[in-house]
Amino acid sequence: MMSDPVRKFLKEAELEQIESCVRDAEQTMRGEIVVMVAAASNDYRFAGLLGAATFSIPAAIVLARIIGPLIWAGPHDLWVFLGIVLPLFFLFREIVMRLPWLKRLFIPEKEMDREVREAATIQFFSKGLHRTREETGVLIYISVLEGKVWVLGDRGVDAVAPPGFWQEIVDQVVAGIKEGRQAAAICTAVGRIRGMLAEKFPAVPGDTNELPNLIVGA
Repeated sequence: MMSDPVRKFLKEAELEQIESCVRDAEQTMRGEIVVMVAAASNDYRFAGLLGAATFSIPAAIVLARIIGPLIWAGPHDLWVFLGIVLPLFFLFREIVMRLPWLKRLFIPEKEMDREVREAATIQFFSKGLHRTREETGVLIYISVLEGKVWVLGDRGVDAVAPPGFWQEIVDQVVAGIKEGRQAAAICTAVGRIRGMLAEKFPAVPGDTNELPNLIVGA
């Protein structure tokens, strides 16, 4: 079952559109393209802790100054502060972890880049893209929470890809995501990969599809 972030990112018709464009591309060449859409590349638990501290501590300081005198304690009473900050901390942690847009504010950009790259690499091997007959597997990995994309090609594909080609694909899909036309951008990327591979690995009779065209919620 699709996770909600992915459902919001791509509607059912858009998923069908992407799967169709991958299927059409693979009929013209022997490359194996897999589009994978993940809700997130990591759970980023530290972001929840950081967000909770950011919200709960200032709130507890203000509330302690208000509540302290009402219960015959000073406005700077440590026990009043602790009694307020601890439940607030756990409350805000849950809020931050449940709201992807809020959690993202507490994740460093470099950490997101690293986690997306690592998750894409793990999926490339775990889904068998390195096992195609002619080493022509290509993974377009999209992580919704981070709004980031990573593209990996197997050795046979990398050997014929021009310098900077994969980064161009990444930039193109990221730009499409920012403009709210993610499905169209993904299909355009698939078309560019097809154009690059069709000359070197043209389709032959009896060629079979070795991998799924689209994996959602990985």
